[in-house]
Order: sequence, then structure tokens, then C-alpha cells
Amino acid sequence: MSIMPPQKKIKPKEITLLKFFTKSKEKAGIIRKEAGEEGVAHEVTGGGCEESHDAAMDETKGEAGGTAGCEEQEGSSSMETGEDGTGPEEDHQMVETGRKRKREREREAETDRQGVQSMHDRGRNRDRELSDIEDSSQRIEPYQPHPKCIPTQVLSNRVLHFQEKWYSQFPWLHYDALKQGVLCFYCKKVYQEKPTPFAAKAEPAFINTGFKNWKKAIEKFKAHASSHTHCHAVSVTAQENHPVDAQLSSALAKQQADNRHCLEKIVSSIKYLARQGLALRGHEDENSNLYQLLKDKAEDDVLLDKWLQRSQKEYISPEIQNEILSKMSNSIVRGIADTIRNLPILQYAIIIDGTQDISGQEQESICLRYVDNDLIPHEDFIGLFGVSDTTGRSLADVAKDVLLRLNLPIHGLRGQTYDGAANMSGKHFGAQALIKQEQPLALYVHCGAHCTNLIAQKACLASSLIRDSLDWVHQLGVLFSQSGKFKAIHAAIAHAENTCYTKIKPLCPTRWTVRNKAITAVLSQYGSVLAALEEMASGASNTASTANGLLGQFRKGKTVLGLKLALPVIHELECLNISFQKRTATVAGMKAAVEVVRTSLMAKRNEASFQTLFEEAMAMVQSLGIKPITIPQSRPPPKCFTGGAEAHQPKSAKDHYRVEFFKVLDTVDAQFTERFGQDDLLTLQKLEETLLSGEVDAPVIDKYSELNRESLSVQLSMFRLNYSFSNSAEAAGIIRGLPVEVRGLFGQVETLVRLLLVVPVSSSEAERSFSALRRLKTWLRSTMTQNRLNHVSVCHIHQDKLDLLDEKSICKQFIALNDKRKKNFGFLA
Repeated sequence: MSIMPPQKKIKPKEITLLKFFTKSKEKAGIIRKEAGEEGVAHEVTGGGCEESHDAAMDETKGEAGGTAGCEEQEGSSSMETGEDGTGPEEDHQMVETGRKRKREREREAETDRQGVQSMHDRGRNRDRELSDIEDSSQRIEPYQPHPKCIPTQVLSNRVLHFQEKWYSQFPWLHYDALKQGVLCFYCKKVYQEKPTPFAAKAEPAFINTGFKNWKKAIEKFKAHASSHTHCHAVSVTAQENHPVDAQLSSALAKQQADNRHCLEKIVSSIKYLARQGLALRGHEDENSNLYQLLKDKAEDDVLLDKWLQRSQKEYISPEIQNEILSKMSNSIVRGIADTIRNLPILQYAIIIDGTQDISGQEQESICLRYVDNDLIPHEDFIGLFGVSDTTGRSLADVAKDVLLRLNLPIHGLRGQTYDGAANMSGKHFGAQALIKQEQPLALYVHCGAHCTNLIAQKACLASSLIRDSLDWVHQLGVLFSQSGKFKAIHAAIAHAENTCYTKIKPLCPTRWTVRNKAITAVLSQYGSVLAALEEMASGASNTASTANGLLGQFRKGKTVLGLKLALPVIHELECLNISFQKRTATVAGMKAAVEVVRTSLMAKRNEASFQTLFEEAMAMVQSLGIKPITIPQSRPPPKCFTGGAEAHQPKSAKDHYRVEFFKVLDTVDAQFTERFGQDDLLTLQKLEETLLSGEVDAPVIDKYSELNRESLSVQLSMFRLNYSFSNSAEAAGIIRGLPVEVRGLFGQVETLVRLLLVVPVSSSEAERSFSALRRLKTWLRSTMTQNRLNHVSVCHIHQDKLDLLDEKSICKQFIALNDKRKKNFGFLA
């Protein structure tokens, strides 16, 4: 008999536990077998206990009913003759294997815990700011985005992706963007939000941590679908949607149906007012537009009339209004984001422009541009976002935050269009530069409409003659708008002379390309304007001196000549500006339009064109009987500059003003070269040349992950051989009309065409939202909160999408938010 080494005594309480674990050995083995790899937290808390239980059971299994004085070696000796028939060497090996497994699981759990913790630390601040656009706690159905938006699993020899068919096989799958994994929609809703005794037995991977092991996805999904915890969660959810009291009480069911009918009327009324941009509230609730509209509907609706008579104003309160508006606007914005994510190639661009509302709050309008499956560009308004700081970093953060809220990966950003302000276009600290640091392929394009406006401004300021003439027209428009007397005098004179009467408006101080109508109005009514100014100057009003000063300027023939010279330049630039404002405008089209206008204006830089304009001005001056066009007085230059030679002096007024006109045209030509010679526009031009010539520019093409140089070269050769086109828009039209089988041959060509079409050429879509802002936030509605303004503006601008919105779906989301509403309205099918 071998001598046993002294061992630690086992306490009485431990003996009882050992007996219990001895009887449960088989059950514990089954638990270990079914433990999932994803339940890291479960393995950490329970795995170690299982190993210690196994060791304890092995030590006590040989001799049942051990006493308190038994030692560990004695237990090992008894195991030699136990039921299992295992020897001490095998038992020792089993214990060592269990300990190794425990240490491996602890290391894996610690690694996963550190990874999850670091991910949570990085995103905690951003997660707090996420809006209810992605708030899964308020969802009434699982969130199932396109598989390309779900992270992949990278193994040593391959990369695994989430499969779209799993959505149909397992409808309860719900993707959580914060956890970067899939959860069980029903288990998360029941066990996370409302903890129950079953929650301890549920798998954490499908409730808290997120499942992302696509290698064992089918196996784990089937196991979870057949688990008792999942069946219990589905049952609880079904009971919540169909309360027992509503099923048993027909009276309650009828009352809930009547309440749902009234709720739908409330939602439809809010939808109508938001669509038309009308105020919902009034000075008092009884006088609000919403309440009065409901009263009008109640005349033909008995149920709604009873509802209003019961004074149930809880569901038309400002808080409920904001909630319903948010549901509608979020549905619209979410639909736009889903459309972009589901594109064959994830490519989109961002447009940002800012202005101040009536209360002085800075509002940044953000729009997205994308190309649909038919290769048609779309520009959609996303929202108005109030900012307290207009620095480039602040605006860049706002843009990235919006993309994060919409779950749009920034790696799909291919263009950005802003105005030319330093905080937006700055080379180092502008918003475009900061966004490029994260996505270098987001090409920046200075808004073409803004560039055209700057060209017109530079051209008009280049000539003192044109500059002064436009200023007198502006002052005349100010007098016309401020003096009702002058307006009446001018109208009476114009009608008496049987001339076409047109209101004279002041010039816009910032938009130089919209001055054509104002100049034309003055030139067409020049005689009536002179008569009205003369009559106004002879009066004794406060504006008589202003009218007298303007009369002296408009009686000069050079004022007429200045307007005549400015009109053709501004008119053609205005046509160019209008062409940039289309939602379907492309970079290639912009450059072609610029070249056309530039050629047209430079064609006027000759003696014949100026002679025609000068003669028209001279004829008008003579017919009006005003001062003739003469050479302005000028001081001769000092002799120290000219020496003994005579200073150059124009021989006639025609020679003098010809120089002024040519100076304007030269300024336009120089500005076209400067404004439309942007670096990123040159990159897009190289892509366009690749499409047109078929010669692949390797340094440019290799930057884009969606383009393959070899495949693109082969497909371009086939495409150019069979079809003829001169720009990307024509190529898009050809691809759009091809059969599906033929179109599939040119996948890389289509990707290149999408890339050329997705970059916006102007920020006109954001400018249009400013018009909506002026209609929505007025002097009477200047205290509107930012959230309400954003929701109302989305509904008002996207009227077509709002009309397609299902009101019952909005009601369903509204009811599902709390138990009180479920009790009042019941389940909405």
C-alpha cells in the first residue's frame, strides 16, 4: 500500500455539493456540449464552474457517501474501482484537459471582452447622439439591411459574408449597427427590455453581444430557433400584440377600433398640414389649425365627433404632434438611405449649404445625390441641422454624423459640392479637406452656379461704366419699393403712354446673374421712368432729393450705354446659371455648357459687336432727348511717367467705351479659366476621357476599388466598337436601353458611368430648401424648435414621398411605443 501525501480536508458543505454534482454529471456534460462559441459572457461566468464541477465529480464518483474526513487522494484511490472503470492516469489526464480548456476559454473571453469594450469606448459618445432613425428599441419589426452593410468575418484562408437568404429562413434576425452583429428581435425585446427568469438561460449572443460567426451561422440559427427561450419570447410578443382582454371583450375591441379610426384621422390631418407647410398650433389649442381641421372632418364622421366631445386632447398635444411628425419624416429619410444602400454599387455624394433662419439661427441644409438603377441621378434633401459654430471642422463633423445616423459607409462617398467660402473649400482646414482625410475619393466640386455668379460679379466690377449704371438701377428699385407715391406716379405715366408696365425691383446684392429682368424693365420703360422721377423730384416729400439725384444720373447718355453693354453679358451668364440648377446636371455637361458660353461671349469681342451696341445706345439717347454720350474728363498723367511723349487720349467716346467693353469680356474669359479649372474637376475629366477614348488611365482608375483596370479595358473596347457616344450622359442612355443580358457584359463601363454621374455640379438642391425654410419658419413661427423644423421641412419638401406614406404604418409605430397606447388602441393589423 502506497503512502498517501497529506491533502486538504473537504468541508461538510463541499461534500453536499460534490454529491449533487456527482448525480448531475451527465447533465453537466450536455450543457458543456451545447454551449455556443458566441456566448462569451456565459462561458466566462459558467465555464469555470463546469470544469471545477467535473474535477469534483471525478474525485468523488468512485466512492459514494464519502465522509468529512476523506482526503483527495483517497477519492482518487476509490476511483480506481469506481463505476467508470477509469485509472488514476486517465483521470489525471482528464483533469488536465479540463484545466487547459478552461484557460483557453478564459483567454478567448478576455480577448473578446477587451475588443467589445474598446469598440464601446470609441462609439459611446457618438451612440448617445443617434436619433430615433436607427433606434431599434422603437422598432416593431426586425431591421434587415442589405448584406453589404453587415461586417464580414475574416478567417485565415477566406472571408465569410452574411447571406441575404438567411432573412427568409430566419425572419427573426435583426441587425444592430452598434454591436455590428445580428440579434434575435424577439429575444432582445423580451429579455433585454423586460428581464424575466428565462433571461438567465438565454444566449447572450442573440440578446446583448451580437452574433457574427458566419462560419457556424446555420447551425447556431437553427439551434436558437428551436430553443425554449426563443419560443417563449415569440409567445410573449404575440400576447403583447394581441392582449387577452381585447380578445375576450368585444366591447373593448370595438372601442379600440373606434380609437384607431380617430387616430388615423389625426395622423392624416397632421400629414396634410405638414405637406402644405401650414402651422399646426395656434395661440390657443382651440384655435389651432389641427383642431379646426379635425372639427371640420368631424362633421361627416360620428366617431371623430364623439372623440372630440370627450375632450381627448392628449393625442393632439404638441408632444404627440412632434412624435407623429418624426415618424413620418424618419420614414422618408430612412427610405432614401435604404435606396442608396441597395444600389448595385455603393456610390453617393453630399451637398451642403448654409443660411440663417428668421430667428438668426444658422441652418445647414444637407442633401444626398445618387444614381438609380436606370442611371438617372437623384438629389434628395435630408434635413436642416442647426449648428452653433460654422468652422470647417464643425461642419465636417455634422456631415459625418448625418452619414453615421443613416448607416451610410463613408467609403462609398464619391463627391462633395459646397460654395466657395473658406470654411467649406479651404485647402487645409475646410470641410472638404477634413472629409478628404477620411475618404480621399470624395472629390470636391465648387458649385457651378456660385462660380457663374462670381464671374458675373467680377465682370461687372471690371468696368466703372457698367458698375455705376447697375448701381443707379438698384437705387431706382429701392425707391420704387419704398415709396408708394412714386410707384403710383410711374404706373399712371406708363399706362398713359400705352407702354408695357413692369414693376421695377432692386437688384439682388448677392446674385448677379438674376439682374437681366431688372435691367430690361428699366430700358423698356426709360421714358416713363424719367417722367416719374421728374414729377417726384418737384414735390416736397422726403424722397424728392433722392428722386432728383437719380433723375440727374438717368439723364446721362452713358447710363443707357452702360446698361446696354451689361445686358448681353449678364443675359448669357444667367442662361448658364439656370442650366446648372437641374438635378440631372453632370460634370461633363457643365464643362460643355461653360465652353459654349465662353465661346459665345468671346465672339462679341470685335468691332462689329461693339458698334451695334453703341449705335443702339446712341439712337435711344437721341429719341429720349437726354445728354449725349461723351468722353469723360480725365487728368493727363504726370510727365515723369510719359516723358516727352504725349499721353494717350481716346479720340472719341466710341474709342473710350470700346476699351471698357473689351475689359469686361477679357475678365469673363480669365474667370472661366480660374473658376472651372479645379483640381478635382481635372480628375473627373480624366475619367471622362477614359470613357470616350477607351484608353485606361491606370493611376486614376486604380484609386477606385469598384473599378478593375483589365476588365474595364476589355469592356470599353467592346462598348465603343458597337455604340457611338460623345459624353457620359449619352453612354448612360445607351446602357439604359440595353437588354439585361447585353447590359451584363458592360458592368465595369456602367460603374464608370455611375461614377461620372454621381458627382453634383451645384448646390441648387440645398438652395431650394432655403425657400422652404422661409415658408415654414416665419415671424409668427420663429420659436419653432430645431427638431420640429427638421421634421416639418422633410415632409414639406418631399411631398411626393409623403403622399406614398402608409398612414396605418405610422399609427402602428405610434401604438407600439408603450402599453397605455396598446390598451387604448389595441392591435393594428
